[in-house]
Amino acid sequence: MEYIAKYWVILVIMIVYTAFCLLIGQWFKKKAAENVDAFYVAKREIPGWAISLAFFSTFISTNTYIGQAGFSFQAGLSWAWVGFYWVVFCMISWLLLGPRMRVQTAKLKSVTIPDYFDYRYKSSFSKAIRMFSAVIILFATLWYMTAIAKGCAHLLVSTLGMSYAWGAFLVIFITTLYSVLGGMYSVLWTDAVQGLIMFFVAILMVMIPAMYVGGWEPLMYSVAHTPHLTPKGQPMGNGLMTFCTLVSFAYITSIGLAVGMKQISEPRCLIRFYSIDNAKSMKFAMIATPIFLGVSLACVFAVGALVHGMATDQEASYLVKHTDEVIGFMLAKFNNPWVTGCVMAGLFAAGMSSYAAVSIIVGTAIVGDIWTVIKPLEPKKQVSYTKRLMWIYSAIVFIITLYPPAGIVELTAFSGAVFTAGFFPAVFGGLFFRWGTGKGAFWSMIIGIATTVIWRFGLRFYLPGMKDIHEIIPGFIVSLIAYFIICKLTASDKPDEEHLDHVFHTKKS
Repeated sequence: MEYIAKYWVILVIMIVYTAFCLLIGQWFKKKAAENVDAFYVAKREIPGWAISLAFFSTFISTNTYIGQAGFSFQAGLSWAWVGFYWVVFCMISWLLLGPRMRVQTAKLKSVTIPDYFDYRYKSSFSKAIRMFSAVIILFATLWYMTAIAKGCAHLLVSTLGMSYAWGAFLVIFITTLYSVLGGMYSVLWTDAVQGLIMFFVAILMVMIPAMYVGGWEPLMYSVAHTPHLTPKGQPMGNGLMTFCTLVSFAYITSIGLAVGMKQISEPRCLIRFYSIDNAKSMKFAMIATPIFLGVSLACVFAVGALVHGMATDQEASYLVKHTDEVIGFMLAKFNNPWVTGCVMAGLFAAGMSSYAAVSIIVGTAIVGDIWTVIKPLEPKKQVSYTKRLMWIYSAIVFIITLYPPAGIVELTAFSGAVFTAGFFPAVFGGLFFRWGTGKGAFWSMIIGIATTVIWRFGLRFYLPGMKDIHEIIPGFIVSLIAYFIICKLTASDKPDEEHLDHVFHTKKS
């Protein structure tokens, strides 16, 4: 009773929010179960405004609202430049890739990214590309989902005194449950509502430090003259306010690219284009999505640095080495249950929207792009098996979350590097180049991922001056070059002209 009396406001807000997500899942349960197209891509009938919010909420998860926001406690306001890169790639994704992907995938009757590779490249390597890209999804997504669960669990520890393990379990269980119930329908519609919540919570978060100290002027003075120390024990001075004093521009660029480029390569983002209903909706979303993203990131990326104005020297010495806990600390120290409850709803919206999106991508990859390729399944069994595999994969994520191998920022960035090096050349080439070949797509995936892994685990931390050069940079460059060269060398593997005319909507005179 004492616990409930202390946290009742936060608990009520969270219970109402959770009930809403589950009701959405239940509402669409019957419709999502109609066929594979319904469960996987919501029959391509979702309006543009909902897709825009869903894209925004899916891309910036708790990894952003907790991990990236908290990291600016160590890096300073310079960290906001990471967000600039993200907005640029959001614009590229919607203006360059989105329109073509919506049209081509509808023409090919594609319902996953791996089967797009299969149908688009139509070669002797098509099945190999499809299955290997599904394996890439399973590998890269594991670390991203772990980062999401880790962030939400830390938040529950800080604000509700819950154990880390129970926090991770609840987030994973509830999100998987409503995703399994309503498929892509429940994922997209909950994402849309979650996007609105996240947008307003981002603005609220950046105001909390100012409200705590009594205004923006005393807060900015405190941050500019902080006595706090860096992780190496050196005075920060005015480094929180000065460009690239506490973090190198190379590292800002690396993380900006590694995470931002996920919008042009990662299935959970690209699959949004499959479900949009028409070209008019697409045009609206092209404008709205970068705005939602830009405003939110401008607020969120500043929060961590501003929390220095709330922290004592002793608290700062701990938080600067444990930046994943900064946002939870801020809420606990502000100690307003209504504000905390609202922010908690937004942070969980961020985490659950992304987790739901990737959980369904994982299920469709295992069943739709590996199982059915080896042994075809009837549609009802395909949907049923997808749901079961989503539960199994989530259980694996939970186990890894109990013993996470790295912090949120690095887990998210590594996942993004794998997706970008593995998928971007094949996606971009498939959408724009008639001369793209299956062999080029397949080998660029292998070469790009091999480069990414070798750089991460064999070179980056062992070569002088290379620590801040993220694996996304060599992985992306090598993969793209490999695609161009191998496609030109394997021109005979190109699909027939009739197929290419269909894909590229070429009108014959």
